[in-house]
Amino acid sequence: MTRLFFLHVPILLLWTLFKLVEGTDSSYHDQVVRDFLKEDQGSGHTNNWAVLVCSSRYWFNYRHMANTLGMYRTVKRLGIPDSNIILMLADDVSCNARNRFPASVYSNGRRNLDLYGENIEVDYRGYEVTVENFLRLLTGRVEPSVPRSKRLLTDEKSNVFVYMTGHGGAEFLKFQDNEEISAFDIADAFEQMWQKKRYHEIFFMIDTCQANTMYSKFYSPNILATGSSELGESSYSYENDADIGVAVIDRYTHLVLSYLENINKTSRSTMQQLFDAYDFNRMRSHAGVRTDLFKRDPSKVLLTEFFGGIAQADIVAAEDVIDAQRPRKGGK
Repeated sequence: MTRLFFLHVPILLLWTLFKLVEGTDSSYHDQVVRDFLKEDQGSGHTNNWAVLVCSSRYWFNYRHMANTLGMYRTVKRLGIPDSNIILMLADDVSCNARNRFPASVYSNGRRNLDLYGENIEVDYRGYEVTVENFLRLLTGRVEPSVPRSKRLLTDEKSNVFVYMTGHGGAEFLKFQDNEEISAFDIADAFEQMWQKKRYHEIFFMIDTCQANTMYSKFYSPNILATGSSELGESSYSYENDADIGVAVIDRYTHLVLSYLENINKTSRSTMQQLFDAYDFNRMRSHAGVRTDLFKRDPSKVLLTEFFGGIAQADIVAAEDVIDAQRPRKGGK
């Protein structure tokens, strides 16, 4: 019942505005409605995308896949459709011979929520999860044969959430124990995106050892970044499952997902409130935030501006509606 009420609040407010300006000229009427909608436009972007990367493989890295799938479930719940989510996952855990719960991935010992489920779309699977494919995805330099479902089809009005997790160190993140991506690589890829008008704003989040060093080389505008640990610090696992036999989630991602679980599509919670929830006693590491490249105050940036979907509404003048309804010559 509460959710139904909040869904109707914007409609009730619009109806009230129409009544307040009833009897006035239509141009004033249209301007009032535009001003009302403009208040909630935030950054001015028109679409949200998520790029979720688990750079690990093998059974003992179960928690990294659970981290990524937990983030995948959250952005879908908050409104980003699968068409706007790029999921890169080794995908070698759910059907692993050591998995006592086949075709399932859990992030807590109670196993009350299957993160794998029946409605998951993995875009880059197994050995497709490479540094080259990740950089090509961001910059749009993909082969012509790559299907649209595996492309980041963003533009200058796109807000992009980039989440990465795996094993890393000072200014690098390992990809499947085979290669590494550096902080310089990601920084240069974001600059290419900016030059090619492939984003409006980026929110970069990474959970790995010495994570904060991965955004230290960024130099492009409109990027907000956060990580799980400082230079010289490890990023720790949170919970083990005796039946599964390995850790099932990391502390930093667990804290973030727990916070996001309490918000919905209409939430007014801000980025700063999420950052204020960072707790060393829960994470055992010092999470960091970088804001100098981001032109807006994080306390005024809604979480849903990166984690949620976007609903578009076009304002049409009353005269245009009436004109469109008039019959044309010849009955057309």
